[in-house]
Order: sequence, then C-alpha cells, then structure tokens
Amino acid sequence: MGTMCMVSLFILNYLTHFCHHIGLYELWKTGRYKSYPPDMLVDLVARILALVPPWTRVYRVQRDIPMPLVTSGVEHGNLRELSVARMKDHGTQCRDVRTREVGIQEIHNKVRPYQVELIRRDYVANNGWETFLSYEDPEQDILVGLLRLRKCSSDTFKLELKGGVSVVRELHVYGSVVPVNARDPSKFQHQGFGMMLMEEAERIALKEHASHKISVISGVGTRNYYRKLGYELDGPYMSKTFHILSATC
Repeated sequence: MGTMCMVSLFILNYLTHFCHHIGLYELWKTGRYKSYPPDMLVDLVARILALVPPWTRVYRVQRDIPMPLVTSGVEHGNLRELSVARMKDHGTQCRDVRTREVGIQEIHNKVRPYQVELIRRDYVANNGWETFLSYEDPEQDILVGLLRLRKCSSDTFKLELKGGVSVVRELHVYGSVVPVNARDPSKFQHQGFGMMLMEEAERIALKEHASHKISVISGVGTRNYYRKLGYELDGPYMSKTFHILSATC
C-alpha cells in the first residue's frame, strides 16, 4: 500500500492567547488550563522554525491581537524576532522562504546576492510529484525567485488538469517592486529570472513528466505576462500545449 504524504507550503502558527469573554479564558481562570511560560514558548517556536524546509513559507507566528487585551499566553508582540534570536543560541537557523528572500536580507542583514544559480528540490506530496525551482545565492542562503511545479496525479478533479498535465502553482521573484515595462539593474524584478524559471519548468514538464500540457495558476493581472510566453486562457488557468513531433525513419 502506498503512503500519501501531505506537505505544507505555507504555515500560519497561531498560538493560544487568553482574552476576556472567551471560553478558554474561564478554564484558565479556574486553573483547568495552563499556558506556556513565555520563555518556554519562545524556545518551542525556535525549535519548530528550525524544522521548516526551505520551500515552505511561515506567514505568521502569532495573531495580531493587541497585547493589552491578552491576559495570558503569548506576552510578546515580536515572538518571531525573539525566536530567531533564540535559534542563534541553539546554533540553528530558520530557512523558510520569508527569512531567505532577497528583500528581507537586504533590509535586515544589509547583504545582497553575489552568485545566483538555479537550485532544484524534488519531493512527493499528496500523491503528486512536486518540484521547487529557485534562483538563490547558496553561499549566503538568499532567495531571489521561486517556482512551484507539480505533475498532477490521477486524483485531480479539475478537468483542465486531467490526462498528463503539469501545473505551475506559484511563480514569484522577490525584492523591491519594479513597475511593469521598467528596468532597474539594482533590483531583481524584470531581470529575466521569472522567464528562466518558466523555461526550466516547461523542460521538466515535457522531458521528465511526459506531460502534453503545462498550466499556470494565474491571477487576472498576470495573464498578459504568460501570453507573452505563449500561454492561452484555459478555464481558470493559463496553459501551453506541447506539440511533440514524432520521429520518422
């Protein structure tokens, strides 16, 4: 029997806050529920962040609840910052997408990528073949852009993705925003990283997945970008069909 593996691409880590007028507050008030001590909570989150794989993005570490409203539980509004500092004490580091993206590194650590190269990571999730493509500076562990590619399994229910189709679930180039049709050599957007990621995704879809079509989950505002790459509207997706010429003797 095969094993189905579920892999999270995005994490929202919502820790328990105790506020007035909620059921859990009454349990805490009567001693039937105890929250983590603040220092133990920082240590726990630090250990969790150290386990996050490089293709996952931790969106949130705590809820945006004003601290004056919190009676127990999380006592700091900067829990992520405290946890990352604790990781240094442990000799570990957080390697999620958010921590490594180039804009964050430029702002917080004042470093820029020196040598950027294509990195590929493959894994199985939910009975499908996932490929995480990225342009990174591996020496400094800085992420410039990423693409999430999936070879759809036979379990897919979307008609557009049935019968040997690969799908690009996300394409993202990080850094400061550059207007469309503009160029800034000091920035990373509109420097061709997105196009190179799409070219590699198409190569994998055709040569390794043996797919007859590649589709992109695209917002309305980015459809023209994919049209320039030869994609056409296909239901809610932008798709390109591979025309494979059979060899003749």
